[in-house]
Amino acid sequence: MTEFDETYDFVVAGSGGGSMCAGLLAKSLGHSVLILEKTDLVGGTTARSGGVMWIPNNPFMKRDGVEDSYEKAAAYLDSVLGDAADAPGASRERRHTYLTEAPRMIEFLAGQGIRLTRVSEWPDYYDERPGGSVAGRTVVAELFDVNELGLWKEKLRPSFIQLSLPATLEEMMELPAYKRSWQVKWLMLKLALRGLAAKLGGKHWVAGGAALQGRMLQAALRAGVELRTGSPVKELIVEDDAVKGVTTVKDGHAWRVGARLGVLINAGGFARNQGMRDRYQPGTSVKWTMAAPGDTGEMIEEMMRRGAAIAQMEERVGSQVTLPPGAEESEFKPTAQAMTASPHAILVDQSGVRYMNEGGSYMAYCKGMLERNKSVPAVPSWAIFDSQYLRKYMLAGTMPGSKKPQNWTDSGYLKAADSIDQLAAQLKIDTATLGATVERFNGFVAKNRDEDFHRGERAYDNWLGDWLHQPSATLGAIEKAPFYAVPVLPGDVGTYGGVVTDAQARVLRVDGSVIQGLYATGVSTASVMGRAYPGAGSSVGPSFVWGYVAARHACEPQSSTRPSR
Repeated sequence: MTEFDETYDFVVAGSGGGSMCAGLLAKSLGHSVLILEKTDLVGGTTARSGGVMWIPNNPFMKRDGVEDSYEKAAAYLDSVLGDAADAPGASRERRHTYLTEAPRMIEFLAGQGIRLTRVSEWPDYYDERPGGSVAGRTVVAELFDVNELGLWKEKLRPSFIQLSLPATLEEMMELPAYKRSWQVKWLMLKLALRGLAAKLGGKHWVAGGAALQGRMLQAALRAGVELRTGSPVKELIVEDDAVKGVTTVKDGHAWRVGARLGVLINAGGFARNQGMRDRYQPGTSVKWTMAAPGDTGEMIEEMMRRGAAIAQMEERVGSQVTLPPGAEESEFKPTAQAMTASPHAILVDQSGVRYMNEGGSYMAYCKGMLERNKSVPAVPSWAIFDSQYLRKYMLAGTMPGSKKPQNWTDSGYLKAADSIDQLAAQLKIDTATLGATVERFNGFVAKNRDEDFHRGERAYDNWLGDWLHQPSATLGAIEKAPFYAVPVLPGDVGTYGGVVTDAQARVLRVDGSVIQGLYATGVSTASVMGRAYPGAGSSVGPSFVWGYVAARHACEPQSSTRPSR
């Protein structure tokens, strides 16, 4: 028998969203909880993200009169995910549990005082499929005054959203159009007044993932969840074929913590581990990721050492990036998500050929780049756009119409030319090929129909584009010199595969048996979304839901957790 240095009912490795949710539920059921975070900051990749959860049939949709149901969401997932035998994380049973428990989890958080809402429109990424929602199934946190955390404020991992104005995620999306819309100008005035009021009132508002995790951290601390930073979990302690606790580090020494009811692993994926990338995701790089620094995969390997099955390891939450000088070393990479989905822009491979719908799911976009690269060099691909684009839209984090840094052109990152032929020459692309590609796309713009890839035929494509541009929010001719190009890479915000878990979030062995006492959630697991990304928040949402399911199963073992419709 192991002699533990201390014992809790429920022990959690990692401090992402699912950890806080699990801790809150366990505490609400009267159990002691310890969350161990290996880095010095709390919140994981969830805190760095937009803080969006994909939650079908959520109570805020009902509040706003937006139609949804279990049946509609199930039809949508069936259409998008199918029944791939090589994606056990997305089994029918797990999908059923997710759709049933996700709205209940949100109601639980609301009951704990977590102030959440929805974005008024954020379409599903395959909204044209059966059951797809144009209004969207997103749930986000309301703005949060991070000063309410007191000394813990400095422990909250910063979000990629760093604005001087206290804007919600939805408001932020409108700001780039401030030069072209009186509506957005009024919004900026409103935000300025909100910022002034915050300054006078001693408030520091944050949005996105920082707001979500700030609220979760505050609620967890108030509930009595114990949380330690700088406390990596080194190994799982196994006795009688069951996980009984973990070995961590305290004051520089090994420290054994017992777990009476179970251990939950929510320690991220392996986005920051190049060796694991080379093994499971060849051709991808840690230099392209925006995952948290602690996303290094050792807990997946530790669970494997204890017999856990793994699946879907080649999948990532792809997020296309463009990297101007110095950006590779930056903690937050400039996203290119909306760039080639905006009017006056396309994506081409290194032969000058357009090969995909530039709208849609960022995961599908990056998978498309890597797949294309197997037959034609496409990593990086080139974003091709004209002066209209540069005047109206953001580029690599810079505002529309702003002067671009001189080192962008000096380094060769930003190519500029007076004609498409000259641009092709700079890119070492056959001039006739690139010219024909641009001419063909401009012909589609004139007909307002992309006959090759159907860009603009679903709501999400147009949502990514420019609501001020008519007749199409996403199709606009590339015709006004100068013409430009920047490289686009298949980046990511994290990996999407890991250990296989069942419908109670229990970790499974290769033979399908349960490793008693061991639960997992987040991107430490093979995702319930399989090999696709159905909508915004398809990794954060499952992290919360399976943390909720795991804590309930561990803390109420006498009751059945198999959900009913």
